[in-house]
Order: sequence, then C-alpha cells, then structure tokens
Amino acid sequence: MQAVAIILHLTAVISLILVVGMRPVRTRISLFELNRRAKEEDKEAQATLRREQLLGDVYSLQRVVVALLLVIISLLGVLAYDWVLGVIIALLVALESGVVARAKFVQRQSAKIYEKIELTILHFVEKYPSIVMLMRTVSPDVEDATLSSKEELRHLVAESGTLLTDSERTSILAMLSFSGHTVKDVMTPRAAIETITPKEVLGPVVLNDLHKKGHSRIPVIDGDINHVVGILYAQDLLTIEGGKRYARTAEKAMDKKVFYIKETQTLADALAAFLSVKHHLFIVVNELRETVGLLSLEDVIETLIGHQVVDEFDVHDNLHVVAERKSKGNNEPAGHVDV
Repeated sequence: MQAVAIILHLTAVISLILVVGMRPVRTRISLFELNRRAKEEDKEAQATLRREQLLGDVYSLQRVVVALLLVIISLLGVLAYDWVLGVIIALLVALESGVVARAKFVQRQSAKIYEKIELTILHFVEKYPSIVMLMRTVSPDVEDATLSSKEELRHLVAESGTLLTDSERTSILAMLSFSGHTVKDVMTPRAAIETITPKEVLGPVVLNDLHKKGHSRIPVIDGDINHVVGILYAQDLLTIEGGKRYARTAEKAMDKKVFYIKETQTLADALAAFLSVKHHLFIVVNELRETVGLLSLEDVIETLIGHQVVDEFDVHDNLHVVAERKSKGNNEPAGHVDV
C-alpha cells in the first residue's frame, strides 16, 4: 500500500510541475486587428479571436488544477510517509514547483502536452460556462505589468522561454542595446580598409584585384589613409568595360562626396546622419581627424536588427577578422620589447 502511495505521490508531483509549466502561446496580432478581420468574415481570425477570449478561463482552470494537485500531493504524502514528513514535502513542492517548471526542458514538455490537449480544454470551457464562472472567482485579475528599467525588460525578454523564437529574442535585445553602441563598436577597423590612389588606372588587372579583395566600397586616398578624397563603388566599376574606358582613373570613377563621422558618436546619431545626407558610407575619424575606420549604413542596420545584412558585393563576412589577420607582424621587429 505504501509503495502504491509513493508512486501516486511522485506521479502527482510530476503532473503538478508540468501543469505549472504550461504557457498558452498568445497571438502576436492585436485584438483590434483580430476584431477588424473577424468583422470581414475572416474565419481564421474569428477562431483566433475566440481562442484569445477563452484563454483567461484556461488560466483559471489551470489554477484550479494546480490547487487540486497540491491537495492530492499533501494527502498522498501523508499516506506514503508519516504526516510530518508528508506536510514538509508538500510545502517544498508548493514552493519549488514554479522554479522547476521554468526549466527549459520542462517548458518544452509542458508545451507539447498543452498543444495536444488545448482543443479539448477550450471545448470544455465553452461547453460548461457555469462551471468556469465559479472558477473565475479563484483567479485574481492580472495587473498591468510595469517596467522600471531597460535592464528589466532585457531580463524579461531573455527569460521569455518559448514565448519568443530565438530570432525574435535576438532582434528585440539588439534593438534594446542599439542606443548604447558607438560608431567605434561596429565600424570596419582601419587595418581592414583597402585603398586606391586617384591616378591609378582601372585596367583589367586592378579591377580583378579589387574584385578578389571583396569590398563593395574602396576609399581613394591622396598620399595616405588620413587624406580620403573619394569613394569607389563596386557596382559602378561593373560599368567599366572594353576599349578606351579601361583608361579611366580612380579619380574619374570615384564619388567625390566624402562624409566624416567621429568614432565616439552613437549609432543613433549615425543613423540620423545617414538618413539626412542620403549616403551609404562614412569615414570614421578620431579627435585628431585621423582615419580610424569605415562605417556603412549596413553596419548600423545589422546592429539594430541583430543579424547580418548581405551585400552582394561583399565577400568577407567579418572585417574585424580580416583586420586581425592583416595586423599580424605589425611593429614586431627582431628584438622588440613591449613596455
């Protein structure tokens, strides 16, 4: 008899944890939009709207089931052990079941079970409204959630479990972090920048070399990289073909508009500047107006949305890796000493 009680007790504890871990997934469509679509005889919207309206009662039912399971666990604990140990175990289960239920493995299992039984639960709620009405009295109204800081919102997003997909979580966290980034954080570093001189002839060899380097924008410099006089764009180089056009120099093919931005400015400032001047590339300078990097509109957007924007003219996925590779051996003569 005791062995049966122990088995039933463990079964009830596992059932409680799974029930506590169930989180019905709410639709991402607003109630306003669902109502609008439902009025236009959209069957799918009508079904979704009805489900959303019933989810409050589903949560009430969940609370009732949790309460019943706690009572059952207490009774079975007394039968399986002595009453003191049974009561202590029941208290521990009541206090810690929520913590265990938040584990990712448990949430996945709870989600699978709920997905299978959701239609049955919704049918029960619809079929027995009088019973559900009684259950509502044990379900307190949910208060509007208030946030005290951006850090709290980041924590809630990171701990959202199965409510958000990995892609959605990444995008939201990227947007929350966007305002804290500076130009220096995301720019293409100076060591990864390929340049060309104004008088260089854009013949087949040069064009082929630029294509192999895989950059979509090449600064044109007068003397050194601290004197950028123009920008060559890969898509413009595609129009240079055959005959005398091969005699064109970088000076004639380049865009003479050069825009500069300080490395300490925020990405919000950079985005506003890109939209204002309607340009895709800024030369990044330090307080001495020395060139320290390049910033493209794609760099800013990638940081904002949390994933890479593919440029068909770019070959390198990570120019910081390129910079590290090119910098190997810099200032390392034989017998050098770092202080």
